[in-house]
Formats: sequence, structure tokens, C-alpha cells
Amino acid sequence: MSPPAANRRAGVLLLAHGAPERPEDVESYLAFVRGGRPASPKILEEVRSRYEAMGGSSPLLAWTRWQAEALERALGIPVFFGMRNWHPFVRETMDRARESGVERIAAVALAPQYSELSVGLYVRRTEAAARDAGVTAEIRWAKSYHAEPLLIEAFAERVAQMGDLPPSTRFLFTAHSLPEKILANGDPYDRETRATAAAVAARLGLTSYDFAYQSQGFTDDRWLGPTVESCLDRYAAEGVRDVVLDPIGFVCDHVEILYDIDILFRQYARERGITLVRPESLNGSTTFTAALAKVAARCL
Repeated sequence: MSPPAANRRAGVLLLAHGAPERPEDVESYLAFVRGGRPASPKILEEVRSRYEAMGGSSPLLAWTRWQAEALERALGIPVFFGMRNWHPFVRETMDRARESGVERIAAVALAPQYSELSVGLYVRRTEAAARDAGVTAEIRWAKSYHAEPLLIEAFAERVAQMGDLPPSTRFLFTAHSLPEKILANGDPYDRETRATAAAVAARLGLTSYDFAYQSQGFTDDRWLGPTVESCLDRYAAEGVRDVVLDPIGFVCDHVEILYDIDILFRQYARERGITLVRPESLNGSTTFTAALAKVAARCL
């Protein structure tokens, strides 16, 4: 598809968290995540063991590259991608953007819901990297697309692909937890994650569902809840035996999916007599590619 003439000097920048590709990279990765502060041996061993349990590496980079290439084909303009905490770092990507000669960049974080602690940090890191790299292109941000209709459709399609489910199946939507202190400053994250869940539930025609936060961090902060574990405990007490956990805060497979859900939560559910399943992540969804194309086009 040929881009409009006005967009021939435009490009797109996709941004993701980043993840180590080998167990031996975990220590360096955690140093980036923690702003240079070393992780304790206990945390280092815990994170390393999680990556080893899911095969030793994360597919986040591979899926981000796939999504960027699919979007480039859809839009017909250059699509770059950079990581906040691992290679290719946003700073490295900005060198490529400068060399390409693009004059406008639609910047889209691969996190549909906005928080100052997540997408806001991408914005700050990217703008600093652009200055350092001498990028003169105008950067236009898609800070949130939590209610984009094609995003909702993509999530709903993945559930539909699961086929027939037991009539008594409970649906539990999840998003990545953040420190509870964000609520005091009016951060929209909690509102937006719940809105995405509600929209997907409505598209599926669900009359009831639950929402929880997963993957709380290794800090002493109070983190957003309820937790997935507390919901599973309640389900067990109610006699629920089948649960679909749908992580609508994530757009591809990585440790929070392949370990936290597929290993940790599945085992926790099984110990309580519950069968826990999840839809396939968006990963290579063509509908998700179309959603990103809509979001980027609005920026440009």
C-alpha cells in the first residue's frame, strides 16, 4: 500500500520494555531496569530462574520485530522499534531514524493503557534519545489507545479462537500492576485498564467478569490489586472449576505471560482444583496490526 504523498517522509517508532534473550543476560538487564542499582542475589536468582523455566529466553524482541515489519508492510512507510531496557535501545534506534531522513515520527508504545510510570517514561526516554542522536524529526505521540476498536476486536478474536468453553467458565481480565501511589496523582492507568477489560467483555457478550492485576514488583510499595491469586482463592471457595485469564494489558508473549500466567498462575489454580487457560497473545494478529496502523495514522 503506497502512503499518501504527505506521509512519504513519515515513519513510525514502536517502543517496548525489552527483555533478556539468555539467562546470562539477566543481571545486565536488571541493572537497566533498576536504573543502575544492582539487584540483590535473591532477586537475581528469582528472575533468572523464571527465564530458565520458560526455555531460557523471552520472545518479546522477536514479536516486536514481527509487529514492526507487519506494520511497515501495512503502512508503506519506515517502522522502527526500540527497547527501554534492552537491545536495541531507543538511543540506537534513534540513530537509524535520523539516518533514514524521516521528518515526522508517530511514536507508539506497545502498552495500550497510559501511565506516567510506563508510557510516560517511554516518552521521556525517547525524547532524550532523540536529542542525543540529533534527530530533528517531529515526534507525535499516541499516548493511549486503550479503547481503539480494532484493539478490542483483536482481543475478542483471540478468545473466540479458543472454541467452546464450559458454560460455567469465569473470565478474569488482567493488566500489569503498578505502585498504588499513582492513584494519588490522578494517573489514568487504573481507569484505562478496566475500560479495556469492559470493552472486550462487552464485545464478547459477557454478562459478568472479574478484573485483577498481575506481576507485582519486587519492592516494598503497595501495588494495585486485587491480585490474581486472591481471585483464584475466591473462585475455589465458590466452587468455580474453569477460568479464562485474559491479559488485556499485554500485546505479545514475554515473561509475564509465559511464566506468570502459564506456569505460576496455572499451578496456583491447579492446586485449588481449577483449570486455568488463556487466549493466545496478540503476537502476530493481523487485526492488531490494523489497530496499530489506525493509531499511527491518527498521529501522522
